Amino acid sequence: MVTSFDKYKQDVLGKKDKSSIGDTDEKIKSLCDKINSMKDYYTTSSCSGRITLVKDNTKKLPGLFLWRTHEKTSFGELKLQLENSKFAKDDSGIVYFKQEPCLLVVSCRNSESQKKLFDIARNNGWKKSGIISTDKRLIIELISAENISLPIINNGEVLVDDNYLKFLVKEANKKLELTWKKIEKLNSLMLTTLD
Repeated sequence: MVTSFDKYKQDVLGKKDKSSIGDTDEKIKSLCDKINSMKDYYTTSSCSGRITLVKDNTKKLPGLFLWRTHEKTSFGELKLQLENSKFAKDDSGIVYFKQEPCLLVVSCRNSESQKKLFDIARNNGWKKSGIISTDKRLIIELISAENISLPIINNGEVLVDDNYLKFLVKEANKKLELTWKKIEKLNSLMLTTLD
């Protein structure tokens, strides 16, 4: 018998990927595939973590992201992006440097499966996670804790010197590595705990 959960799962997993990169990040793909293979869960959104330059905007408008990578970066790459940023040269306003943690949104069949996955994630480093329940769906938003967010350009002027940029890149790369380890750990735990 096909339940409404099974129908939602089939519909969601059958849709074309609408993310800005058009596919699942490689570093979180194995975990997403594992979750989606289980009868009580499916993913609706994911990100393995990223480093970005983003306009200071409250809405996700086109052109919000000036640059982004889901890999570690270098001082030279960041410097190049800051110098080449059209927004930095031509527009007024603030640009933020962000290192964002892994994110995984999972729909769950019932409250028991929801609590089980939530507890596993929370107890293994996904500290900013939350349970979201609606009339039709039981959702978990799993978020790791590693992040950096600070203004780096104001009215076209880079606000920090090269030494600070080098430090920033080092810290952002370190935090990305930590978030990737949490993805790997959750993936291995799911193989042994939820199956």
